[in-house]
Amino acid sequence: MSTALIATACVCCGGQNLDKSPAILMPFVAHRAFGWAPVTIDASWGLKTVPEGRAYSLCNSLLCRDCGLVFLDIRFDNYAMAKLYENYRGEAYTLLRDSYEPGYRLRNEGFQYAVTYLSDIEDFLRPLLPKLPKILDWGGDTGINTPFKLQSDCIHVFDISAVSPLPGVVRVNLEEVMNNRYDLLVCSNVLEHTPYPAAVLDEISRVMDEDAVLYLEVPHEAHMRNYSTGFERLKAKRHWHEHVNFYTASALESLIHESGFDVIRFEERKFVLDAVEFHQFFVACKLTRS
Repeated sequence: MSTALIATACVCCGGQNLDKSPAILMPFVAHRAFGWAPVTIDASWGLKTVPEGRAYSLCNSLLCRDCGLVFLDIRFDNYAMAKLYENYRGEAYTLLRDSYEPGYRLRNEGFQYAVTYLSDIEDFLRPLLPKLPKILDWGGDTGINTPFKLQSDCIHVFDISAVSPLPGVVRVNLEEVMNNRYDLLVCSNVLEHTPYPAAVLDEISRVMDEDAVLYLEVPHEAHMRNYSTGFERLKAKRHWHEHVNFYTASALESLIHESGFDVIRFEERKFVLDAVEFHQFFVACKLTRS
């Protein structure tokens, strides 16, 4: 698939049957990734044909008519991704985000704890794995949400954020990943952030053998559930933050098949936390046998 900085095709199915609608890139993301801060245009600018007011970073929301994916047209390059996720949720990240989104620092404290449904993930995967699986968590941050931490003697994390892993979790680089064999590869709550998810799955496929299981998890965003048609979802998506891909089940399945995997288990799970309902797609897959 193309890896242009402005998307011209769907990043899941590769289709070019796209609709677009204007939106803004949220100021924290624009500032953190690109150094673009919002500005106030007033008379001192001397702009004769531009109205005065607050200016934010413009972008487009895109809809793939083929698979239903709603996504941001800006596709961050490696430099922008590194800037955005360096020391993720660390002090510098939190300070800047809280300046744009007051109250974020307090909310950030809740992110330091494991997800409440980790046992559900383990129950979903357990029938597919050996008793003591060797695990690689791709994009796993500190390893806080890696399943089976108490049932494995090999928990590796590969992540761009450079945060320190939890005790018992080993951070590895790509060379070390290539020199190991894993029973389970986890890519959980990553593909909604990444500009080209097929490229991530291609990298993961290179370190898998035909018996390994890949667990994928992405949110089924409330925005996608609250509007019944793709057109409504597109027109209502007026801003973009860290999640740059909003998946449908069809989009996720297209991505998986286009990337050379077969789905062996696919479920949508509903959870409630602090009276807020959220939905997650749970997917287990293996490399397509040649």
